[in-house]
Amino acid sequence: MAKAKTAIVPTRSENYPEWYQSVLKAADLAEHSPVRGCMVIKPWGYALWENIQRYLDAKIKETGHVNAYFPLFIPLSFLEKEAQHVEGFAKECAVVTHHRLEKNKEGKLVPAGALEEPLIVRPTSEMIIGYSFSKWIDSYRDLPLLINQWCNVVRWEMRTRMFLRTAEFLWQEGHTAHATRKEAEEEAKKMLKVYVDFAHECLAIPVISGEKTESERFPGAVHTYTIEAMMQDRKALQAGTSHFLGQNFASSCGIQFQSEKGEREYAWTTSWGVTTRLIGALIMMHSDDDGLVLPPRVAELHLVIIPILHSEEGKEEVLQYADHLASEIRKIQYEGSSIRVFVDKRDMRGGEKSWGWIKKGVPLRLELGPREMEMKEFQIARRDKPHKEKISLKHSELSQISSLLQEMQNNLLEKAQRFRDENTVNIDKKEDFIQFFSSKEEEIGGGFALCHWNGDAAVEAEIKEKLNVTIRCIPHHLPLEEGRCIWTQEKSSRRVLFAKAY
Repeated sequence: MAKAKTAIVPTRSENYPEWYQSVLKAADLAEHSPVRGCMVIKPWGYALWENIQRYLDAKIKETGHVNAYFPLFIPLSFLEKEAQHVEGFAKECAVVTHHRLEKNKEGKLVPAGALEEPLIVRPTSEMIIGYSFSKWIDSYRDLPLLINQWCNVVRWEMRTRMFLRTAEFLWQEGHTAHATRKEAEEEAKKMLKVYVDFAHECLAIPVISGEKTESERFPGAVHTYTIEAMMQDRKALQAGTSHFLGQNFASSCGIQFQSEKGEREYAWTTSWGVTTRLIGALIMMHSDDDGLVLPPRVAELHLVIIPILHSEEGKEEVLQYADHLASEIRKIQYEGSSIRVFVDKRDMRGGEKSWGWIKKGVPLRLELGPREMEMKEFQIARRDKPHKEKISLKHSELSQISSLLQEMQNNLLEKAQRFRDENTVNIDKKEDFIQFFSSKEEEIGGGFALCHWNGDAAVEAEIKEKLNVTIRCIPHHLPLEEGRCIWTQEKSSRRVLFAKAY
């Protein structure tokens, strides 16, 4: 049987990493920049980030947080105040040591004007925000303090991949301070739940939430909570984290308040964030061998009208009718807003236009020619269905477009959920565990394995070294259960989630 022709080469099964890069390029999402490890996010890709930002920002504000902005540069001495923190980020820090450029004898620009204290380009903002918190907080009446910021950060990564791991990336980082440990712990868990709901509702990405092991915690945190998603190569992707920081950063930054009893106490703090890595998750979660597939809630366009013109005769009438049709469709509500429509009037063949939008992942495509205009009946294609499969809608039935978008949103989530469940197993024998994660192809993940672990960090490290498998989290949804460690057969009280990961 002849191999089916696909728009993306290689396919997922042939070379998953190369497929990912090909989808990204075909959808025109981003490109490499002249600076190693950085990327230019192009308009179609940045529109995804804007929609993620718009949706999530509303959710964050619903929980009482407000947005602010803090400096890009952090004095080196600030990072040194929290030992675990500086140790965790030291190798990833970009450092500014001079404040100007001068020409040397050869006429080349060289750094000059050494700074009295080096500045760190923000890898994360706990220490610089902690400084502000220490000035803003004086009494228990100032708490809780609930702050969020949208910004960029720099972490000097050696091995980069666009949207998944880059030297500079965009993110949202929340920082809060509370009067009690209980309030802060509840805050960290509440914001993790916001991420879970956001991933499911907006991105159609099913995630497993849980707590990171001690070795995987954010540097300086008491507890780190995470959401983990399974990509189509069956590897895990950490899609967001929330940290209960205890009083570690409050102590380092001097964040104190006067309690109701009149005593000076250190505040309890949290931090939490998601990044442009979510766009990488979208690509790997839903896309196929014809290109990007976008859930309607995050797509910049819901529907593209593609005029099909075989000659110049009647061209103006068809284009005018396309504009009229777009206006009619924009009156239809989806998720409380107008449906986002674009009329593609480019001087290109209809098939070329259609394939371009398939590769960009637009949820719905409507082809319009003289016949459709005359009959007032249209063929609509859904991006989550085979490209030749069409739905016929009369002009009087256009309101059904909203239902089509909702069906597609639900279908993508259900499909991803089904795939994850089919590739998640309980394993109790070491040899089965090794076999599950052993593959001749380094890029194939195996899946999610729920196994017992004795809690020993040395065992965790040995598994990582030998199989490149890590404990992604201690899942929240799993109950306590007596068993035997998958590696040592020592007693264990619960299962944890093992996987290969990005």
